[in-house]
Amino acid sequence: MSLQQRTLDCKDLHSYLKTLPATVLDRLYNHPATCLAVFRELPELSRLYIMRILFVDQAVPKAIMGSWVSPNSAKELEDIVKLLTELRLWQEVEMQGGLKGWLLNPTFRRNLKGALLGGGNEWSMKPPTDADPKARGIAILDEYAMGRWECVLHFMVGSHQHEVISSDALQILQHAGLMKKEPGENQLTITRDGFQFLLMDTSAQVWYFLLQYLDTATARGLDLIDCLGFLFQLSFSTLGQDYSTDSMSDGLQKFLQHLREFGLRKDGRFYPTRLALDIASGPKKSMLNTMAATSSNQSSGYIVVETNYRVYAYTDSSLQVALIALFCELMYRFPNLVVGIITRESVRQALRSGITADQIVSFLRQHAHPECYKEPPVLPSTIADQIKLWAIERDRFVYKEGVLYNQFDSQADFEILKNYAQERGVLVWHTTHGRKMVVTKEGHEEVRKFWKRHSRNGSM
Repeated sequence: MSLQQRTLDCKDLHSYLKTLPATVLDRLYNHPATCLAVFRELPELSRLYIMRILFVDQAVPKAIMGSWVSPNSAKELEDIVKLLTELRLWQEVEMQGGLKGWLLNPTFRRNLKGALLGGGNEWSMKPPTDADPKARGIAILDEYAMGRWECVLHFMVGSHQHEVISSDALQILQHAGLMKKEPGENQLTITRDGFQFLLMDTSAQVWYFLLQYLDTATARGLDLIDCLGFLFQLSFSTLGQDYSTDSMSDGLQKFLQHLREFGLRKDGRFYPTRLALDIASGPKKSMLNTMAATSSNQSSGYIVVETNYRVYAYTDSSLQVALIALFCELMYRFPNLVVGIITRESVRQALRSGITADQIVSFLRQHAHPECYKEPPVLPSTIADQIKLWAIERDRFVYKEGVLYNQFDSQADFEILKNYAQERGVLVWHTTHGRKMVVTKEGHEEVRKFWKRHSRNGSM
C-alpha cells in the first residue's frame, strides 16, 4: 500500500470507447455522427491512415502501410495500430500469399463516407418547422447551463443557497462515489473523490458526470447505443439553434430530460448549450476557456495569489468561496472580495480530504484574475513549489507487502539468500543485525524454492 493519493480516472472519449464490448462498438458505428466524432478525435497520423484507405474496399498489406511513415516514426505507427485495433476501426487479416494486412471496419467505412460526403439516411438533427416565439439567446443559454451545473456543485459543498437538484443527479453522485450516506444518517456527505471532482475544470466535471450516467443507462431502461448516438449528434448541432423532439423515441425523450443539467428543453423542442455541445469531445477542452469569450473578465478569472501566501478572490459567489475554502484559511469577507491565506495546515487538510497538490495549483492558475496575466507567471512559483513540498511531506513513507526471512543458522546462509534476492530485484530490505531480510510478495515463491534447493544440498 502506498501513501500516494489516488486521482479520479476521467477517461477521454477513446479510452471510454475501449471499455465497451465489441458488439456495442460495432452497433455504435452504425451512426454516422459517431463515426465522424470518433474520427475527429483521433491523432493526426491515425486520421491520415484512415483517409488513405477509406475508399479501398480490400485489405492493404502491412508492408505497404508501414512505408507511409519514416523509420523514425515506427513507435508512432505502433501506437496508432494499437489504438485503431482497440477501437475496432480496422482488423488484421491474412491476404493471398500469406501476407498480413489491415482491413478497415466496413460499417465504419460506410458511415464515415456518408458523414463526410453525404448520401444515405440523414443523420443530423432537424430544427422545428415553426419558429420559437420565445427563442433563447446564446447569453441566456450560457447563463442557464452554468447555473444548472453550479446547482450540482453547490449541493456537493453543502451550500444553503443551491436550488433543488434532480433525483437523477443525486443517484449519479452516489453511483460515482462523489457523495455517500453515512450509516444512520439521511444526509449525503461528500467523499474524497468528491473533493477532487470539485477542483476539476468544468469540462472534465461534465464529462465524468456523464460517464457515470452512461454506466447506469441500461439499469434505467435506456439503450446505451441510442444515448451515445444522440450525444454524438448533439456535438454537431449549432449553439443557439432550437431542435425538434417530435421524431425522438420514448427512450431518447427520457434521456434528454435527464440531460437538463446541461441543456434546455421545452414544449417539443430543445436548445443545446455549450456544456452539451462539447460533451462528445471529452475532458480535453476547457469549458472555462470556451465560455470566457462570452463572459466578462470578472467571471473568467477572480483569484490573485501573492508571494506572502495571501489569496484575494474578487467574487460574491458562495460556490467560489466554498471552493477556495477547501485549501485556504479564510480571513476576511466583504461583499465582493474574500481574503484568505494558504498555510501548511490548510493544504494538509485538503490533502487529507483527497485533493492533490497538482489540483490545487491547477485550480489557482485556471481561475487567475486577468491582471495576473500582465506579468507572468500568473501563480508565483514559490507558492506552487511550496504546495507540492507540503504534499511530499506526507509521502515520505511507502508501504509494500513482503515476506520476512529470519532465523538463519549462519551468516553465510544469510548472504547467499540475500544476494540471490538482490540479483533478481525482489529484495526490499535487509539488515545484518539479527540476519533479517524482506522480499516482495511476488518474489517470495522464487526465493523460497531456491532456499529449499539450497537446504536440500546440505548447505545449511
